[in-house]
Amino acid sequence: MEPLIRVAGLDKHYSLAGGGVTPVLRDINLRIAPGEFVAIMGPSGSGKSTFMNILGGLDTPNAGEYWLAGRAVARLDPDELAALRNRQIGFVFQGFNLLPRASIEDNVALPLLYAGIGKAERRRRARELLEQVGLGPRAAARPNQLSGGQQQRVAIARALANQPPLILADEPTGNLDTHTSEDIMTLFTRLNAERGLTLILVTHEPDIARYARRLVRFKDGRIVHDGEVHV
Repeated sequence: MEPLIRVAGLDKHYSLAGGGVTPVLRDINLRIAPGEFVAIMGPSGSGKSTFMNILGGLDTPNAGEYWLAGRAVARLDPDELAALRNRQIGFVFQGFNLLPRASIEDNVALPLLYAGIGKAERRRRARELLEQVGLGPRAAARPNQLSGGQQQRVAIARALANQPPLILADEPTGNLDTHTSEDIMTLFTRLNAERGLTLILVTHEPDIARYARRLVRFKDGRIVHDGEVHV
């Protein structure tokens, strides 16, 4: 099967003001097939967040190649890259990143607006997604009227709006209590199983990583483990 993600010889460094460089990623090689559920772990400064930013098209490597769905991401122009992010990738962040003055229905519909979808269809899809994450009756609510777990469910629904094949989740349970974290991870597991979504999540928490079927562990900018989840 053709991989959804293929990374070859990826290097990333940052230049220092006084000269020299700080290496962040060193010769990363990775393939992720459609439908995989992958957890990325590693200590602070190990390069995992930079790697996720590159996968999301939010940062660029200094060397190497990254292909998403067969397209070389570094070779895309800004408009092509923006379209790829909007249609191929759903983002879920630790901080939810919801618009506080908009209803949760409007928050979920936002990617559809950027994609040029008409108002009636945006409303229909947003309502359907809110139903799928258990928040259908709360469509008119504002984010500050919801619990943290409910806000993260809204963020997940928004990430699914354009039916992307890939979800990137950066510490999605970092602001949630244990019970709520379990609910969110159960939702991710169901979406992976029922929709065949490819899920990649960064986490510091072994209990969260155990929901994945594959673990990639970073240390000092290199992959030191890629295989079964042993945490």
